Amino acid sequence: MLDVIYYIFLLFIIYSFIGYLVEIINCSIIEKKIVLNRGFFLGPYLPIYGVSCLLMGSFIIRYKGDIFTVFVMSAFVCTTVEYITSYLLEKIFKARWWDYSDKRFNIEGRICLSNAFLFGLGGILFTYIINPIVVELIGKLPLLALRIISSILMIIFIADIIITVTTLYQVKISTLRFKSRDVTAELTKIIKEELAKKRKIKTNFFVRHMLNAFPQIKTTETNNPLSKLKKYNLKFKQKERK
Repeated sequence: MLDVIYYIFLLFIIYSFIGYLVEIINCSIIEKKIVLNRGFFLGPYLPIYGVSCLLMGSFIIRYKGDIFTVFVMSAFVCTTVEYITSYLLEKIFKARWWDYSDKRFNIEGRICLSNAFLFGLGGILFTYIINPIVVELIGKLPLLALRIISSILMIIFIADIIITVTTLYQVKISTLRFKSRDVTAELTKIIKEELAKKRKIKTNFFVRHMLNAFPQIKTTETNNPLSKLKKYNLKFKQKERK
C-alpha cells in the first residue's frame, strides 16, 4: 500500500512540474518575456495540474477509444478542479488569485470557456502521449529508487506547503491587524525597511514570490493592505533594475 502511495505521489509531482512548464511557456509567450515565477509554491510545480492529471488518469483513461469523450471529460475535470481551487483559496485567504472576468463565457471570473477548451486539448495530449510515457518511465524504476525519490520529494513538498501557507496567513493576519485604521505611514515604513534589506528575511521573500507569481491577485476585503504591499513590491523591483 505504501509503495502505491509513493507511485501516485511521484506521478503527482511529475504532472505538477509539467504543468509548471506549460504555464511559464504560455505566460512567456503572452508577456513576450521569460516568466519563471508561476504559482505561490516555491518549487517548480503547480499542484492543480497534478491533481487534474491524476483524476484524468484514473477516470478518463478508460475512454481512450473515444477522443471526443476524452476532450469533453478532460475539459470538465480540469475546469472543475480550477473552480474549486479558486473558491477554496478565496475562502481561506480572502483573496482572488486569478480572475477571468474580462473573458467571455466565464463563471464568477474563476473559470472560462477558452481555458476549458485548452484543458480539453491538454487532456488529449495527456491521454495519448504524456501519460503513457510517464507511466512507462516510472515503471522502469527499481522499487528502492521509487521509495527514495518519492520520500525526498514528499519531504520537500510538505516543507514547501508549510512555508507557503504560513506566508499567506501572515498576509491575512496583517490584513486583519490593520483593517480598522489607516496604517499607510506605518505600513510604508515596515515594507520599505524589510524589502530594502540586503539579507532578505524569508517571510518577505516568500511574500514577494507570491505577488510576482500572481500579479493580478485581488483582495476580497475592503481597506486591505495587500494592495499597498503589491505597490511597494513593484517599487522595489523597479529600484532593483536601476
